[in-house]
Amino acid sequence: MLLCCMGATGMRAQTVKADSTLLPSDSIVAMVDSIYNAMQNDTIVQMADSAMAAASEAIALDLAAIPAHTGRDWARWRPKPQRALWLALVIPGGGQIYNRKYWKLPIVYGGFVGCIYALTWNNSMYRDYAQAYLDIMDNDPTTASYNKFLHLGRQITPENEDRYKQIFKTRKDKYRRWRDLSFFVMVGIYAISVIDAYVDAELSDFDISKDLTLKVRPAVINNNMSNNPLYATSLGVNCSLNF
Repeated sequence: MLLCCMGATGMRAQTVKADSTLLPSDSIVAMVDSIYNAMQNDTIVQMADSAMAAASEAIALDLAAIPAHTGRDWARWRPKPQRALWLALVIPGGGQIYNRKYWKLPIVYGGFVGCIYALTWNNSMYRDYAQAYLDIMDNDPTTASYNKFLHLGRQITPENEDRYKQIFKTRKDKYRRWRDLSFFVMVGIYAISVIDAYVDAELSDFDISKDLTLKVRPAVINNNMSNNPLYATSLGVNCSLNF
């Protein structure tokens, strides 16, 4: 009886011991599972982060490949000669505006305005004197436009008629010549403005530096053709052009 009780007690103690050893093993398994799950979660997060970083880098490369819209660098801007030529041909002074040589505009437009004024005034005077010359030549007393050119108290008589005919003819020819000259001068100013615009644009890249110098200095010239030692050398002037 006592032995049975002792055996039963020993079996219960062994069962309790076995149960006490099983409980820690379950907690370890649970901890391992949680660590594994956490590692898996960290791996997923890292993969997501790397994917997002790669996508961001690809987008940045695409944006860098797109040329940025920048303003014109006026300090390094150079005009095109052909465009300056066509602008000057179409619009008087347009080539100078395109070349950004605004200080030349008063010269160009001043020349045009002066020529137009001279052309208009000389043409008006030519027409008046031409009509006066026709009136004095037709011997019709009703046509006397020439009287407005006479001084106060003066009249045309048979004695001075030939002289006034010569005066009116001379002045008519003079104002016609000046009118034609004004037109040709205006055409010349137009041609000069076109040539100036083209040459100015063509020479926009021309090197204008301090190296473009002309130096004149004395020099000793060797006369290799002379056998006389007294005439082997001579003094001269050396001109050197650096460009």
